[in-house]
Amino acid sequence: MTYDDDLALALRLADAADAISMERFGARDLEVTTKADTTHVTDADRSVEQRIRTMLAEERPDDAIFGEEFGVSGEAQRQWIIDPIDGTAHFLRGAPIWATLIALAVDGHPVVGVVSAPALGGRWWAAQGSGAWTNPAEPRRLRVSGVSALSDAVLSYNAIQGWDGAGRIGDLLGLQRDVWRARSYGDAWSYMMLAEGTIDVVAEFDLQPYDLAALVPVIEEAGGTFTSVDGERGPWHGSALATNGVLHAELLERLAR
Repeated sequence: MTYDDDLALALRLADAADAISMERFGARDLEVTTKADTTHVTDADRSVEQRIRTMLAEERPDDAIFGEEFGVSGEAQRQWIIDPIDGTAHFLRGAPIWATLIALAVDGHPVVGVVSAPALGGRWWAAQGSGAWTNPAEPRRLRVSGVSALSDAVLSYNAIQGWDGAGRIGDLLGLQRDVWRARSYGDAWSYMMLAEGTIDVVAEFDLQPYDLAALVPVIEEAGGTFTSVDGERGPWHGSALATNGVLHAELLERLAR
């Protein structure tokens, strides 16, 4: 089974999302409210997700949808998983490190993923069996690094607060001592750098499925491995360990509890 038609649709959804988000990025009248979980949401988050939902209702009416802002609608084997603006904190402060994440999961596993970061000028996409790609103007296939020693690896741990909240500060400090470099690049961009072979490991906690679903196909099709920190496959387990594959078993062993 191929997912080329679904990928083409996901790319069109990303185009529509980019048009809305870029018009609101840096707007002086941006509407910002606080959700029950104390995170911020903007009018751009809501508008992007609503536009994607409208397009999916027209083109995939039988599919289910799971979005950050409007929750779950429908029940089906096929489910679109949407984070309209991943990195809202960056978005509302005017920093370009944010993206729209669009995934299609079949029987719970993401098989199509699009990550579109228009303020960074970047887009990455993948479908199961069709490879992972970037640069729409001149598509370039993605491939993870071949780094095989932790002492040569670059780690992105995203937010230290997530490790602290999970009671894993000691693990993070140990990793920082043993890798070549440790940085906090943040949000989806870290994972796309992994898929490009720029860094070798991304690990973080305190995550939702819509934070991760679109990233899974890109990393897997680029030759990497994506699990939870406990080794469970997929975006459903609240944490992420993404690697170039070569380092995965060693890191799972180190982080095992």
